[in-house]
Amino acid sequence: MSELSKPAVVILLGPPGAGKGTQARILEEQFGLVQLSTGDLLRAAVAAGTDAGQKAKAVMESGGLVSDEIVLEIINDRMRAADVAQGVILDGFPRTKGQAEALDAMLAEAGQEITAAISLEVDDAAMVARVSGRYTCGMCGEGYHDSFKQPAVAGVCDKCGGTNFKRRADDNADTVAARLAAYHADTAPLIGHFDRAGVLRRVDAMQDIGPVTAQLISVMDGAIG
Repeated sequence: MSELSKPAVVILLGPPGAGKGTQARILEEQFGLVQLSTGDLLRAAVAAGTDAGQKAKAVMESGGLVSDEIVLEIINDRMRAADVAQGVILDGFPRTKGQAEALDAMLAEAGQEITAAISLEVDDAAMVARVSGRYTCGMCGEGYHDSFKQPAVAGVCDKCGGTNFKRRADDNADTVAARLAAYHADTAPLIGHFDRAGVLRRVDAMQDIGPVTAQLISVMDGAIG
């Protein structure tokens, strides 16, 4: 594991199927970072009964959307925990330019800054094929694909021997295309924001996992040097 001179704050950007989850887990191990998913953080804060968690619970129980202010408070609380001393990978936040600016202000107040906002660049048509062919073992969650990764024995999971497979209802070509269009519309302002801040890094995510990981590690080494 590489040692960082100061806590890293990494934002991983990319559309559905770009490999964010896979690469985030690798970066966690390589650099001792902790992946922070806003959904997981909200649930944990509510369960723990923190001040921010209680605010979020009240909003969610009323059917409303948790405000950026509450989400930032929860992220700020989590980033003070001892296990994130090496830094974090933010997953699912920020999603808008306003959220990015609020995050910048929160970090500046804590004497921190964004280490890198890494955009996993992909081809939309290839992403539709990649995502719409995905399925998983219903027993252990091992991932497979119609074209790229099928079980060694048809219908039998390589990892656990299970025979029950499932697909996400939204992993179909039309839905994936719509999700990609929404991603580009929402993320375009973010890309410009991080580019102007000098922290945007672009990675070709159309390659195999290994070469993409090598690019990400190179980006991280350069950003924390």
